[in-house]
Amino acid sequence: MYPWGDARPYHSYAAYCRRTFGRPIQKLPVDGGFTCPNRDGTVGHGGCSFCSNEAFTPAYCDPRRTVRQQVDDAIAFHRRGFPAGTGFLVYFQSYSNTYAPLERLQRLFGEALACPGVAGIVVGTRPDCVDAAKLDYLADLARRTYVCVEYGIESTRDETLRAVNRGHDFACARRAVEMTAARGLHVGAHFILGLPGETDAMLLEQVAAINSLPLTTLKFHQLQVFRGTAMAAEYDADPGRFRFWEIGEYIDLFVEVLRRLRPDLVVERFASEAPPRYHYGRNWGLVRNEQLLAMLEKRLEERNAYQGEIFVSLQSL
Repeated sequence: MYPWGDARPYHSYAAYCRRTFGRPIQKLPVDGGFTCPNRDGTVGHGGCSFCSNEAFTPAYCDPRRTVRQQVDDAIAFHRRGFPAGTGFLVYFQSYSNTYAPLERLQRLFGEALACPGVAGIVVGTRPDCVDAAKLDYLADLARRTYVCVEYGIESTRDETLRAVNRGHDFACARRAVEMTAARGLHVGAHFILGLPGETDAMLLEQVAAINSLPLTTLKFHQLQVFRGTAMAAEYDADPGRFRFWEIGEYIDLFVEVLRRLRPDLVVERFASEAPPRYHYGRNWGLVRNEQLLAMLEKRLEERNAYQGEIFVSLQSL
């Protein structure tokens, strides 16, 4: 048994939910009808070069329906897979879910929290879409229920962020994470591994910057190029800039990421899947996340490796 209360050699989201909620938890994505300052001209046009919300958005997410209707649809869609007593986190997933007047956030988040069985909300957004008033509101909510703010950071390297048209630098991400954590909120972050120009060595080096952030949860996924994105056009123009790992290579890399990662950080996801119709360029086909997790755990066991192995050793020097 590892310090995070799990037999898995990494700090899993399942273990975190058991500790936090004392029961099984299921995230239910909804679409609140938000947009993004990197699309409407406030920061830029066209969005990030890799962005394809459709590739990750379930069919039942429809901004023309109310949040309550989407939650009901999601529960109905997944009902057979929920153990008895499962609680729900409503996940505002699509685009930037704090990019609206505070009054609209209060209405939508309040509607989500009023749904039966809901134990809290997870709010996906950009680091440049929060301010003191919005964070104060979320902190007030968090005194009564679970609230996590999940930031798309993608990379710690400013050169990479500029190349993918992200519209903010890493310093902006750090400020947002620190402002959020200072209010006692749970903070998540999302990173893409393998963006053009980033080597394996760079990806391992950035773990130190990730460790320095006051985060609760982390999501990683491998670079995937999707049809219709600016990145797909970049791939056509210069495919040599892109590197796509084989599954085993990526798992080996992620083992090294985990060994360097702070032990208290919760790894919610280390890879992702999307319907094949969205893929462009090389991909892993129909390998499901459950299979990838089993492969990762097997590789960790084979190497007798675990999350924080190198981090803890360095801290003891």
